[in-house]
Amino acid sequence: MTFSSIPWLELAILFPMIGAIWLVFVHEHDTARSHQLTFSWGTFIFASMAWLLSGGAPESPINSDPERMVSLTDGFFAIDDFNAPLIPLAALLWLMTALGTLGTKPRQFSFSGNLLSEAVTIATLSCTNAWGIILLLGLAVIPPYFDFRVRGNSPRVFLIHMLLSLGMITLGWSMIDAENVSGPHSTFAVALLMGGIFIRCGVAPAHCWMTDLFENASLGSSLLFVTPMTGAYAAVRLLFPVATSDQLYFVMLMGLATSVYAGGMSLVQTEARRFFCYLFLSHSALVLVGLGVANPIGITAALSIWLSVGLALAGFGMTLRSLEARLGRLSLREYHGLYEHMPRVAVFFLLTGLASVGFPGTVGFVATDLLVDGAVQAYPWIGMLVVVAATLNGIAVVHAYFRLFTGHRHAVSIPIRSRPRELTAVLVMSSLILLGGIVPQPGIASRYAAATELLKAKGVLPAPHASSEKHRSGDKLSVSVE
Repeated sequence: MTFSSIPWLELAILFPMIGAIWLVFVHEHDTARSHQLTFSWGTFIFASMAWLLSGGAPESPINSDPERMVSLTDGFFAIDDFNAPLIPLAALLWLMTALGTLGTKPRQFSFSGNLLSEAVTIATLSCTNAWGIILLLGLAVIPPYFDFRVRGNSPRVFLIHMLLSLGMITLGWSMIDAENVSGPHSTFAVALLMGGIFIRCGVAPAHCWMTDLFENASLGSSLLFVTPMTGAYAAVRLLFPVATSDQLYFVMLMGLATSVYAGGMSLVQTEARRFFCYLFLSHSALVLVGLGVANPIGITAALSIWLSVGLALAGFGMTLRSLEARLGRLSLREYHGLYEHMPRVAVFFLLTGLASVGFPGTVGFVATDLLVDGAVQAYPWIGMLVVVAATLNGIAVVHAYFRLFTGHRHAVSIPIRSRPRELTAVLVMSSLILLGGIVPQPGIASRYAAATELLKAKGVLPAPHASSEKHRSGDKLSVSVE
């Protein structure tokens, strides 16, 4: 067995599952916390190796030797241009969350459930089988459900929305699968599938489950449930190949309406958790906007925004979690003046927030610019509304920063400064956000390759045309980056 033939992908899925079982029998909290971090490190290493050897990274060995394999389960779990970076990104989010979890939180944070959630999420993002994706979407609901129960809060709103979403996706895909045709599918079947995915993505008005999740579950569990955007993954794998251009146009309209609506709502929130929830909704909905545009630049933008939101808003949420660990639930009605005590966290808060709205020099800048460019090419008025949503979100981020970190001197009886492990997580996330903004071309090129493959698989972009289109659009992408 050669190094590149090791089943890294399966290891990235199995290792956290083994860790979840192992931690059931570890009752000492500090030991469980240490072991969970070890399993998270191992999962991240395996996921990164799977990505590097899969063809998702430029000049990877698989590109030059197609006989090498990193997956023993091709056809069910596999890596392609589209999901290659999503898998290590998910593993990184879990690792940084584990690294930033303070020793005072073990009793409120299930380490075993956290690893189980990681295994299910990585499996979902690796799955290419439609029924496998639907099954894994259902399994992903279990850890948040138990988090609700452990805290004594009702999971009713969350559970009703998740079951309704799964039911609609299952029924819609059953009808599509039964049709067994390559042409246009039943409008009713696609509508069911679309409705189920809308609910899972939190598209307005079916978004109240997400605010309920952030209010009644732990912030760490809520972040890890929504930031990998498994609903968007289902949209790409299940909905995008079977939807017509008119149906994708409707997806784009719903995503755009949600983005603008959630951006406006983030401005008027008085609780930090609800503010973050609407901020995330506004940005994640832009992925659906890019998919609905259905041209190479639009989809490239959607996939790039997916990565930038995963990095930036996960980091943004981690700063809120760090503050809550010390001060409890945070209100935006008053000024807290925390900059003096946590200056590094304050800088990271502002950096991640501005990166999410496409501030120059950060990972979100080129992605947002591409989305506006791709949307304007297809529908000029949509590009204007994307800018409006980004503007609303930018104002909301700055407003929250001033409320949390400025305004007056905050007196404390014990030190609340950041711990070394938290600062390590901050440094890693900040470096990736800035590196992606300073050197964006490799990531954009990777996302463009994935976009053209999705369009060719859909039959929108035939192979001969794809080559010439890649040359023309590649020049345009390079100009945008410059």
